[in-house]
Amino acid sequence: MRRSLTKREIIRKKEDIDRIFRLGRSYSGQGMRLISLDNNLGFDRIIVIPRKHFGTAVERNKARRRSKEIFRCYEKRINSEEPVEEEGKDYVLILYPGKVSGFSLLESGFIELLDRSHRK
Repeated sequence: MRRSLTKREIIRKKEDIDRIFRLGRSYSGQGMRLISLDNNLGFDRIIVIPRKHFGTAVERNKARRRSKEIFRCYEKRINSEEPVEEEGKDYVLILYPGKVSGFSLLESGFIELLDRSHRK
């Protein structure tokens, strides 16, 4: 059983990130913002960006790891409920400092934004 995102599910290229910021649809929630865009790759990809002054490197990396884990679990749940889509989506999750404390708040806010992005 897979315990992390694969390399292809993580957005790394600056061109891809810039394209999502330019053309993507934005959804805001408590302490975070999600930008999504169809990618026509057949699978979803994500990048998590903590804003400046988010905290120490440990706090930033912890928030990033937690967000990716929530995405991995949520992605599996969505794909089991709905038929597999022809196109996937690219997501940029921006986390703001001091707004999200604790795993449960992060999880509920992130899942709410993902649900809104799937409803279009």
